[in-house]
Amino acid sequence: MRIEDYALIGDGRSAALVALDGSIDWLCWPDFDSPPCFAALVGTPENGRFRIAPREPDARATRRYLPGTAVLETTFETASGCAVVIDWMSWAAADPCLIRSVRGERGTVEFDVDLGVRFDYGHALPWCRRLGRRWRMMTGGDAMWLDADVHLDVRDDRLGGTHRIAAGERADFCISYARSFDRPPSVPDAYASLRDTQAFWRVWSKCNAAQGPYRDAIERALITVKLLSSVRTGGIIAAPTSSLPERFGGVRNWDYRFCWLRDASFTLRALVRCGYREEAARWRDWLVRAIADHPAQLQVLYAADGGRRADEWTAAHLAGYEGARPVRFGNAAAEQLQLDVYGEVLAALYQARRHGLPPDDDAWTLERRLLDHLATIWREPDEGIWEVRSGRYPFTSSKVMVWAAVESAYRSARAFGHHAPLDEWRRWADTVRADVLARGYHPKLGRFVDRYDGDGLDISLLLIPLTGMLDAADPRVAATVAAIEHELLEDGLPFRYRPPRFRDGCEGTEGAFVAAGFWLAQVYRMQGRDADAHALFERLLGLRNDVGLLSEEYDVKARRMCGNFPFTLAQVGLVNAALALQGDGRDDVDIG
Repeated sequence: MRIEDYALIGDGRSAALVALDGSIDWLCWPDFDSPPCFAALVGTPENGRFRIAPREPDARATRRYLPGTAVLETTFETASGCAVVIDWMSWAAADPCLIRSVRGERGTVEFDVDLGVRFDYGHALPWCRRLGRRWRMMTGGDAMWLDADVHLDVRDDRLGGTHRIAAGERADFCISYARSFDRPPSVPDAYASLRDTQAFWRVWSKCNAAQGPYRDAIERALITVKLLSSVRTGGIIAAPTSSLPERFGGVRNWDYRFCWLRDASFTLRALVRCGYREEAARWRDWLVRAIADHPAQLQVLYAADGGRRADEWTAAHLAGYEGARPVRFGNAAAEQLQLDVYGEVLAALYQARRHGLPPDDDAWTLERRLLDHLATIWREPDEGIWEVRSGRYPFTSSKVMVWAAVESAYRSARAFGHHAPLDEWRRWADTVRADVLARGYHPKLGRFVDRYDGDGLDISLLLIPLTGMLDAADPRVAATVAAIEHELLEDGLPFRYRPPRFRDGCEGTEGAFVAAGFWLAQVYRMQGRDADAHALFERLLGLRNDVGLLSEEYDVKARRMCGNFPFTLAQVGLVNAALALQGDGRDDVDIG
């Protein structure tokens, strides 16, 4: 299956990818960052999957999300009939629960069922045992329970069978998770679960305050962000997957099942501007808890529950998506110094105040601590927003975001009466800005450069106008945008940079970075280039799959999605760019 052939379902604790052919090839239970029990996505069917598909090989499949929901409906047409499979994860269930409901629409359709559970990263073979009307698949501390309306047999540590469904008939398959030493999960009521799950999503979607021609695209993007948000903690993960390659057959395969501080301001702004103040406040609260670390120990990413451990390792037993290896779990970027995260977090907290979110009593104290530490390290080189693995450099965008951190704190103190050394912070912000304009700008080239005193280029230089450090119409910004168009655009889509010239420490190349396309569309809008902004935005909308999801990157030659999927920063970028194109542009700047 291509990456774009997958759709997402979830319950605010974890998420699953459902393929167009009826196979669930990825599921981590019970949490987003738990070991996958279905890992066929980055391996083979032997690494775990749950497939319900017509036996007829020429069956035609179409699908959609039920309007305003995260409930997936796949319709299978065969020579003998038509049936639908409805997939969802129950939002209100006490135990993690995924339900697949097969319904006959016309004639008869024969379905093959294959449930292969492989706990421990697609590796551990479970003991399958029938207990009354239920099946239990258990290994070590993990257990999955299946409640099904049809007869299944154990075949080589898998459950399987064939079932014929006629018009008007229905068969439900409910899998639930519990620790093997805990009580069994309750038997799900599929009918009530579907009713309640649809009701939840439709009420939630009606809260969307966005209007205009892009409202539907915004709604689907926001539902996706909600699916990637922890119902317990408010943390929002970057993607539900690990090691989907940035280049097919390549080694740029990373685990994105964590919350990045980098995404803070972009995400909060999208939520609050669309009326999702509760989600924005919970994301803000998660950020405040994250920065409660000692400032010297601040990480760039955390688990959704705030956990710090992200030790990176490779799973040699997994073959990789289309052979792209290694398959990694954990992410060593957690240990990097990325100065930009200070700006993104403090800009998000300033936005939260500007938009009137309920105050957090601890936030200002923690912000002061962060700034005190930042004052001692801001001149140091770092690994930067792109998390290079080749060493530390004085990246221009890192210093831009240092300015954003100080400027945000300064404006928070002035606007909301917080105690702060205002004169000192004003001088500091001005010093950082002057430093960027002196060392991040190349007079002979007439544009900004990727790192101080260099001559390279990367797409994060768009943060200069997006933060408001310089006006988008400034000639230096205009020249930088022109250079980006000349050097970093391919088939109209932007790349982050051009390896190996950028020297990021990784082999090979990568795809176009979808989120940056939305940043560029916003900058076009800020420059008054409305036709260019709309053309690029429509081009990016065209990259979505048939159910409105976006991946991290796009392979312009193969014309396929690549990278982890779906990618929160791309979905958030869609929302912010759509609002910018529909509005007056007054709230396009992170700090202003």
